[in-house]
Amino acid sequence: MKQDLLDLTIEEMKSFAAALGEKPYRGKQVFQWIYRGAAGFEEMTDLPKAFRARLAEEAFIGLPEVLEEQVDPADGTRKFLFGYPDAAVESVFMKYSYGNSLCVSSQVGCKMGCAFCASALGGFQRDLTAGEMMGQVLAAQRASGQEINHIVIMGMGEPFDNYENVSRFLRLLHEPAGKNMSWRHITVSTSGIIPVMKRFGEDFPQVSLAVSLHRIDDEDRSRLMPVNRSYPVGDLLEAAREYTEKTGRRITFEYALIRGENDRPEDIEGLTRALRGMLCHVNLIPLNKVEETGLEGTDRRRAGQIADQLAKAGVPATVRRELGRSIDGACGQLRLRRGREPR
Repeated sequence: MKQDLLDLTIEEMKSFAAALGEKPYRGKQVFQWIYRGAAGFEEMTDLPKAFRARLAEEAFIGLPEVLEEQVDPADGTRKFLFGYPDAAVESVFMKYSYGNSLCVSSQVGCKMGCAFCASALGGFQRDLTAGEMMGQVLAAQRASGQEINHIVIMGMGEPFDNYENVSRFLRLLHEPAGKNMSWRHITVSTSGIIPVMKRFGEDFPQVSLAVSLHRIDDEDRSRLMPVNRSYPVGDLLEAAREYTEKTGRRITFEYALIRGENDRPEDIEGLTRALRGMLCHVNLIPLNKVEETGLEGTDRRRAGQIADQLAKAGVPATVRRELGRSIDGACGQLRLRRGREPR
């Protein structure tokens, strides 16, 4: 079986080159070529032809195929549906004042079954490898023609359900000879798998953590997010406090605003009581409509009122900037729509 070179660290790439009868430094050259954007071995012009031919026999650069790309002309947001031989995943390229960010998927589908999310509607297929996650980054750069300098692992899937591959991906992002991305330019989102949250705080104390909260009452949150049955809200908030104490980093709580579900005055009062005094920030996200869920997002005027209410009570909050209004906005939505279309 051929080796996907996107899965390899620089040291593994050196060993791979040595196993093919070359000096280890040739492996470093291959690594650097890949992260400069080379999609094929023929582009690696300073490598001997014989080595390039051997690489083509033994390895490949696993960039996914762009099955579909949607571009919002208003703000430059691009949504990609990337294809692998057995799967399709989504990534979203977003432009901000501080740079370009890519929202990366960590799984094909999702096991979590959140009631408002499109990612799980097609079921869980498999985990993505670190190389397949990196492939999203490099393919998005190649398609957009722009450098990506911030990563959020907040696309399809639950990153902490695929922790070993996600950890390897983070280390590949940070490798100085590759993307050389600052830890602080990376954010990982979780629905609240507490044991892995604790491990993550130990392993990656400088990487930002976001927790999908959405409700603070156990019965209501379990209805929206089945993961709450295993990791209840009280335990989750205690783990969040431990994380901030251990790392000194502010934690972000993602709160998808769902009309009539979690945006009422009593909901926000409860959220305020639960978070007041914690080193945190609330990211309010008016829900993108997904027909299959039957849920509607809160309008942005009400979202602004909620942000003001939280801030006045001492809980920092902002309404997430609305990007990609003219394209399929919700995670998993493009993949879901494509699956419904006749072939």
